[in-house]
Amino acid sequence: MDSAKKFAEMLKNGEAVIFSGAGMSTESGLQDFRSKTGLWANVDPTALASLDALKNNYEQFLSFYKSRLLVPESVKPNVGHKLIAEWERDGYIKGIITQNVDRLHQAAGSVNVAELHGSLEPVRCFRCGKIALKDSFIQGKRCTCGGRLRPSVVLFGEMLPQSEIEKAEILSNNCKLFVVLGSSLAVSPANFFPRKAKQTGASLVIVNRDETPLDGIADLVVHKSIGKFLSEAQEFMGVS
Repeated sequence: MDSAKKFAEMLKNGEAVIFSGAGMSTESGLQDFRSKTGLWANVDPTALASLDALKNNYEQFLSFYKSRLLVPESVKPNVGHKLIAEWERDGYIKGIITQNVDRLHQAAGSVNVAELHGSLEPVRCFRCGKIALKDSFIQGKRCTCGGRLRPSVVLFGEMLPQSEIEKAEILSNNCKLFVVLGSSLAVSPANFFPRKAKQTGASLVIVNRDETPLDGIADLVVHKSIGKFLSEAQEFMGVS
């Protein structure tokens, strides 16, 4: 509980930025990518979730993303998502940078979200860019122009969206507290933003079940459930 109280005191100073990874979404019942039971455990992502697959192996591409878009009704924003949205509304959080493509932050009510890897929705045409219905993609239909439909995620072989990178950089450069939730911080640019925030004088908090390469420079490291820890911190938010 000492860690939760310390975090709440840091958060109450305002100007915090949240950085969320797959561990944020697994608490809503979604699979992660790189664990032993993750989405990439038994498949080659470059064969299913790539620009090449979209162009040359569309049936398998469609099959993979169709299953991801058919999300069970039970998958909802979890308590962590809801608390982040509440703290954003209350002015403690300036924005969210996320590696996730599920838009659960927005579903919980968060507004200022930088989506580094795009999002599963909206579905759009690969040829003309026109927005299409999700059901049209799931049914294997084409755009009115004849082009193939695709989700708005960043595929292997594509660049990350520059507008989202710039938004994330601005948030990282202008915060007092940078909070990592559920990211291994093993790859770039995931490990760039917390380093940048730390270099500009922000405090760094990392909440992740496993150790990360940046634990050594963090001001607070917590290895437990995100929802549980944030709920504990919420108990101290109204305490002066």
